[in-house]
Amino acid sequence: MASLAYQPLILELLARVARARDWFRERHPDARRAGEHRSGFYADAWRDAAAHLGASVELLNNDVLEIRHGSACTRVRQTITAADDPVTLAIAGNKPLAYRLLARQGLHLPRYLEFTLGDISQAVDFIAGSRMEWVVKPANGAAGRGVTTGVRSRSDLIRAAVAAAAYEPHLLVEQQIEGDVYRLLYLDGLLLDAVLRKGPTITGDGRSTIGQLVESENRARLADGAKRAQVLLSVDLDMRRTLERQGLSPSSVPTKGARLTVKTVINENSTADNLPAATLVCKSVVEEGAAAAAAVGARLAGVDIVTRDPRVSLAASGGVILEVNTTPGYHYHYHQRDGGVPVAIPVLAWLLRREAAAEQPSRNPLGARQDDCLLRAG
Repeated sequence: MASLAYQPLILELLARVARARDWFRERHPDARRAGEHRSGFYADAWRDAAAHLGASVELLNNDVLEIRHGSACTRVRQTITAADDPVTLAIAGNKPLAYRLLARQGLHLPRYLEFTLGDISQAVDFIAGSRMEWVVKPANGAAGRGVTTGVRSRSDLIRAAVAAAAYEPHLLVEQQIEGDVYRLLYLDGLLLDAVLRKGPTITGDGRSTIGQLVESENRARLADGAKRAQVLLSVDLDMRRTLERQGLSPSSVPTKGARLTVKTVINENSTADNLPAATLVCKSVVEEGAAAAAAVGARLAGVDIVTRDPRVSLAASGGVILEVNTTPGYHYHYHQRDGGVPVAIPVLAWLLRREAAAEQPSRNPLGARQDDCLLRAG
């Protein structure tokens, strides 16, 4: 593959093949069943939150719920709410733009470069001579898909870029920071919960290959539903790279009881891989996460932070702000190894309060009602 480094048309063709393969995988009955589990989890979370607040719920269509409390009304669809406007969602989804906004606030970020398959030589030069590991990912949000860790060489980068380009033509190569990933969930600058999210793991039985154990784990996820995981494990480039760094492959047979991390990208982890962390994260890290959410203008945000020690500032630990998610997943907060936090309750309460406040007449500085002014202007 290295010989193809400067032939973007060939790389684009390979990316299209990967895109087609992913298209068929997402339409597999197992993938659809996992999607149904995810949908059911969010429907239950919002209905439980509404019941807690004494609100009514009406299913409008598929996953769209209309929730009312008195005159206040809001609508939700899984992780999508009315908390943030479309412009804010677009800003947060564009990682290079979000990074620039975070950098303006002096927040700690990984080194990175934006590129495409057409100018992949710039990315090759960017990592050349470095002894560190890199991550290649789509530049716009892809929910962990197409992300490859442990990139070191030119050939690594090319393979990873092709995998990422299956989801988005604009790509990022960024420094892979040592440490654990912490998801901090904020609402209007206040921390609702913090979760330590580990990479997906499997446990050896002494007989099965890693590939067979992954299949077994996926069957268990389909049987147990959202209480175990919200997505299936995919055998992708990141899994192969993660196993290679441990001297393993999908055909390796782990010893009985051996617990192995099979992916470095954490999006496909399970309840067993999520641990409560609200008491672990120091004030400085909490403030840095809140500043990151504010930098992109997000009211509701899940901020991903990588650090080796959450008890000290990012400057002290060498940690970074990795991402600001404006439609953050709730599964990690509800389903943790040791309990969970029903974060949909405060989110829904805030949404309903905001809608109730919007019912009050609002006035402009001259004292005239804004809607009257708009009518006269028309």
